[in-house]
Amino acid sequence: MRVTGSQLVAEILLEHEVDTIFGYPGGTILNLYDTLYEYRDRIRHVLTAHEQGAAHAADGYARATGKTGVVFATSGPGATNLVTGIATAFMDSIPMVAITCNVPDALIGRDAFQEVSITGITIPITKHSYFINRIEDLEDAVRNAFRIANSGRKGPVLIDITKDVTADTINYKPGKPLPLSPAPSFSEEDLRSVASMINSSDRPVIYCGGGVAASHAGEELIKLMEKADIPAAYTLMAAGIVGYDNPRNLGLLGMHGSIAANKAIDQSDLVIAIGARFSDRVALNPNKFGRRAQKIQIDIDNSEINKNVLVDIGVTADAGEFLKALLPLIKKKKRTDWVEKSTGWKNTTGDIKEGDAALHPSEIVDVICSNTDKETTYVTDVGQHQMWTAQYLRYDPNNKFLTSGGLGTMGYGYGAAIGAQIGEPDRRVIHVTSDGSFHMNMNEACTAVSEGLPIITVIMNNRVLGMVYQWQTIFYGKRYSATTPERKTDFPKVIEAFGGKGFTATTPKEFEEVFKKALKEKGPVWIDCVISEEERVLPMIPGGGTVEDMIIG
Repeated sequence: MRVTGSQLVAEILLEHEVDTIFGYPGGTILNLYDTLYEYRDRIRHVLTAHEQGAAHAADGYARATGKTGVVFATSGPGATNLVTGIATAFMDSIPMVAITCNVPDALIGRDAFQEVSITGITIPITKHSYFINRIEDLEDAVRNAFRIANSGRKGPVLIDITKDVTADTINYKPGKPLPLSPAPSFSEEDLRSVASMINSSDRPVIYCGGGVAASHAGEELIKLMEKADIPAAYTLMAAGIVGYDNPRNLGLLGMHGSIAANKAIDQSDLVIAIGARFSDRVALNPNKFGRRAQKIQIDIDNSEINKNVLVDIGVTADAGEFLKALLPLIKKKKRTDWVEKSTGWKNTTGDIKEGDAALHPSEIVDVICSNTDKETTYVTDVGQHQMWTAQYLRYDPNNKFLTSGGLGTMGYGYGAAIGAQIGEPDRRVIHVTSDGSFHMNMNEACTAVSEGLPIITVIMNNRVLGMVYQWQTIFYGKRYSATTPERKTDFPKVIEAFGGKGFTATTPKEFEEVFKKALKEKGPVWIDCVISEEERVLPMIPGGGTVEDMIIG
């Protein structure tokens, strides 16, 4: 049948079972939006307040559902407003297809109104970028975008289409999604070598990252932990894979990780990195990370092997496929003394001084966990609140923890929470943020209200830019440069002006009372939690430091 370029895009999206798009219309993409009106009974479009919010929503949708997130934007500022969201997805390996439209081909290169080379801008932060100025190239580009986004190490792909192509016509024959590229193959020798090192070790530790989540390998990871009796630490991107009550759970690893996780890595004789890349927030001093241990790294991206930390065995493989093949070669073994010693460090606490306010971050997270079920999705922004949430949440394998790990994007949370809630409407979504991060994205309240989304936003409000303030306190002689903004924002009034519900809490009792009320609301709720600016995220290992430099009080 004969279709326009816009109809072709819509048909291929349907072939890939895309039923939801996040975006914002504009001049060059009007043909696509006109087509969306035609397809409105099959493709839902969610209008956000800002294109960055749309990109984060597509990202959150992808993380929550396991599907590919799709975002639309027009040319010029519409396209450039996607950049931070695309970069966030790229750093955390999230599958996303961003479709932008540019000025007509005859105007390309003439500095036309709202012309910008978004493909050139996004080359470093996408797996692939397409510039389409011929309708004959459009079908292959859209099909391949989904294949590339989901093959190997997942990530975002951008397609920029000139406006004339969206109006042009071409013959279309219904098809199917292209098969994904096969995962990297590994050898029997790889399996035997890894199994031998694990079987012969006395003090092994598993260090799992986002690759385990991406390959849905949580079940295989737990089986390895149980069969070989190995404790495990995790990165932010793997939070929630190992349950809070798992007796071998060491907790978060790295700069703000637990004492147990960091000491166990330092004292281990074998570090097994699965779907993890030894980032600088984990291996703060690469030359001394796991210095007593041999190291195994299993990662789907060959470029990550030996990039940050040199390993004894590196295997390029999908985490799930490799673990399934490895498990039969692992000997059942008890390492009781090592497990008890390493997990025993969880009882080691420093003299952590809490702020002088009546409500503390640990109490906020405790109330949240005590009043939500296992089928809950937690979303955070970036900063102190992110670390407190990661540290204190009582994870269950059914929970989902969505956060910006690699890029550390303040302003990520509300858009991502919207995407997660739309993707899984039957799951409770709790968005934890801070006054600093939330000032960057609270405009998306209009989206949450318009869509009737029951997202509960918990604001840890210390009235400073907390994480930078903490660094200035510890390392910069309390010279608080640009971190005490003296804002007077009344968050409950703001959300009520948008059409939602707002509460304030200054004590644990008040917070529990209003949180229970929030759970009964049908639309978005904000809870302004007053905490002290002197609250710190501890433990903390300074950049370039080791476990010996850990600050615990």
